[in-house]
Amino acid sequence: MFQGFKDFIMRGNVVDLAVGVVIGAAFTTVVTSFTNAFLKPLIQLLGGGEGLKAGKFYVNKVEFDYASFINAIITFVLTAAVLYFLVVMPLNVLAERRRRGEEPPPKAPSEEVKLLTEIRDAMLRGQGHQVSNSALDEVLGRQPEPPQKY
Repeated sequence: MFQGFKDFIMRGNVVDLAVGVVIGAAFTTVVTSFTNAFLKPLIQLLGGGEGLKAGKFYVNKVEFDYASFINAIITFVLTAAVLYFLVVMPLNVLAERRRRGEEPPPKAPSEEVKLLTEIRDAMLRGQGHQVSNSALDEVLGRQPEPPQKY
């Protein structure tokens, strides 16, 4: 039961989603602060600018704060636009490249990884194991060639 939960949590997309939610919430706070500090006062000035009545109207002594509503709409649009252009669009471009096979090949492993792989393969051969595909080939995504029949 716990192994299934651990596998679910450790999947890359779950971690990416958690990071995205945290960054999105932090960015929304920044946009909200900007709109509250700069845009809402402008809306209130355009709405009359009379102290406490600015950006509000009253019907039977009930207050309607339209400046806060317009401010919330602006906050939503700015947040959605930035997240789309800085997160969604680049990820869509990357996914399209992967689908077309234009993704750059993986980086070559370091010299230390190559050396450790050779040592491991030599140790396995010394113990009588057959090494068909080295870890280096696995890292680079290379498949062993099938034996040829004559």
